[in-house]
Amino acid sequence: MTVPVDITDPRVAKAYAHPLRIHILTMLDDRVASPSEIAGELGAPLTHVSYHVRQLAGLGMIKLVRTTPRRGAVEHHYTAKIRPKITDRAWGQVPEIVKKEMVAGWVQQVGAHVSDAVSDAGFDRADAHMSRSAWDLDEKAWKAIAKELAKTLEKIERIGAEAKERLESDPSAETFRATAVMMLFEGPSKAAGLPADSGIRRHKRRRAKTAA
Repeated sequence: MTVPVDITDPRVAKAYAHPLRIHILTMLDDRVASPSEIAGELGAPLTHVSYHVRQLAGLGMIKLVRTTPRRGAVEHHYTAKIRPKITDRAWGQVPEIVKKEMVAGWVQQVGAHVSDAVSDAGFDRADAHMSRSAWDLDEKAWKAIAKELAKTLEKIERIGAEAKERLESDPSAETFRATAVMMLFEGPSKAAGLPADSGIRRHKRRRAKTAA
């Protein structure tokens, strides 16, 4: 469930105060995983991951979903308790170093999702979408785009919630996982050597033309 959250709240701020916790929260945003699975994916010591997982559970940011017996021990599996929606006001008050850690975690997760989708033909649908748009903006244009993205996000979340209700009422209905990503950020600088035009790219599966 996505809910507004004030990252300046002491409880939330403590959860995001350590880089490893940010990565853990990001990984558990839409999946279930155990500390050992998280440690393996992050390449971090299991003892450190387990400690921070316990801290996050104690802060109410994640919840225990199930336990699994593993060679005389019990493996605990967690997921995010809520999907936080950080307000613009709260984000503006976050220290720069914390912002960088949070964004790095989010981008890492997005990159992993996209990579998996490419490997699993996740872009094969005719109406699958991938685009990149870049412009030279003034402050008025930036705010207008930010507003449009916020409206689009609200609509996407509403559509997703409606789909969830339909699927819950009909468990036999066909279902599949889908991901939508939106970003708006300053840059890259022209010195980065990337195209300066709008550069819109739309991915479609095109059928090969057959000879007449």
